[in-house]
Amino acid sequence: MSILSKFDPLRETYDRLRAVGQNPFEMVFDEMLSPTEGMHRGKKTILLGTNNYLGLTFDSECIEESVQVLRRNGTGTTGSRIANGSYGAHRKLELELAKYFQRRHCMVFSTGYQANLGMLSTLAGKGDYLLLDSDSHASIYDGARLGHAEVVRFRHNDPEDLHKRLNRLKDMPGSKLIVVEGIYSMLGDAAPLREIAQVKRETGAYLMVDEAHSLGVLGEHGRGLAEQAGPETEAAVDFVVGTFSKSLGSVGGFCVSNIDDFDVLRVACRPYMFTASLPPSVMASTVTALRRLQEAPELRTKLHANANRLYQGLRERGFTVGPQPSPIVSVALKDSQLAVEFWNRLLEGGLYLNLALPPATPTASPLLRSSVSAAHSFEQIDRALQLFEMIGRQLGVLAPVPALPETRRAATHKGLAFPANTDLGLVANAGV
Repeated sequence: MSILSKFDPLRETYDRLRAVGQNPFEMVFDEMLSPTEGMHRGKKTILLGTNNYLGLTFDSECIEESVQVLRRNGTGTTGSRIANGSYGAHRKLELELAKYFQRRHCMVFSTGYQANLGMLSTLAGKGDYLLLDSDSHASIYDGARLGHAEVVRFRHNDPEDLHKRLNRLKDMPGSKLIVVEGIYSMLGDAAPLREIAQVKRETGAYLMVDEAHSLGVLGEHGRGLAEQAGPETEAAVDFVVGTFSKSLGSVGGFCVSNIDDFDVLRVACRPYMFTASLPPSVMASTVTALRRLQEAPELRTKLHANANRLYQGLRERGFTVGPQPSPIVSVALKDSQLAVEFWNRLLEGGLYLNLALPPATPTASPLLRSSVSAAHSFEQIDRALQLFEMIGRQLGVLAPVPALPETRRAATHKGLAFPANTDLGLVANAGV
């Protein structure tokens, strides 16, 4: 019996995935060509699962600033800020983020996961209560476990259920912290933040919003769902956490707040205190990306145009998609075997996206999850739709195109001749 024997069921699942084709959780790209294309096994592949919402990973200004700072300050800090001290770049990034979010305080973490882990485990301890949306990200649940607060889950995006559960706690001592996400990472739906903020005000709780997938995506200035919900709602949010690894194209996490004595968290938050801090070159590209986000609102316009094109195109073709259009567009399938086969065929066709299998999905359905970028062209979106439809018909997810009479099989479309076995429905949908 090995110490790893407890993972035998997981290994068996991986073995089954490998038997079908490429294991989606062991993807290796030979080279990244752009924000939207990479090389996989010698084949150019469209990237539709990278969370690169504004396409800034290849932005020339971000790259140049990062390279210059790398040459000046070296490759890393080799320790935590508590032990090794802060670089000027740490303070500059925190000041820029605080100014952007119109908050007085900011702490920067080495990853977005760590931001949730650190803030939740520190803010809510023994005797406190965390009110978590049932569809919360794994980093939120992990932070809750680390901090020993009592966790109370409420139904996904249900302010009434949240209010009911807080009312049950009204006479209990301890702080109550509500945690929701701006955009949920699996189905792309947004929290009903105005209503949740009202519950917060009525019950005296605190409110944290994870804007990981909504930073740079929602709001007039890209500050996320809290900004989009309006000034009163934004003011009701006590803590905003997020990541640099989505819209800002780098790595790291943050928390901003107006709460008094916020800086005491720097010597109370263990995931902040005992982790090596971000390299200066990463912080430099992040500051530049934050500026680019504000200077180029047209990136958000293009992002939403691309997202709507994919979402509406999939829905019109008959796929089961999420409840609302957003840059996260997921297709639900009936079982995991079908999802794995569908994912492999998409990859063979030159399209990479994410495969999410239960229990990592909000429901019992596996998901083919796309994350759209402002850098995608309409041609790339349309190619993705063409592949989805073709494979959907091959695998029986969509109804097959009705057979044409024998005399029409060598048919023409818009004056063009096609071979007898051509699917004219796909030709029409491709815009030919």
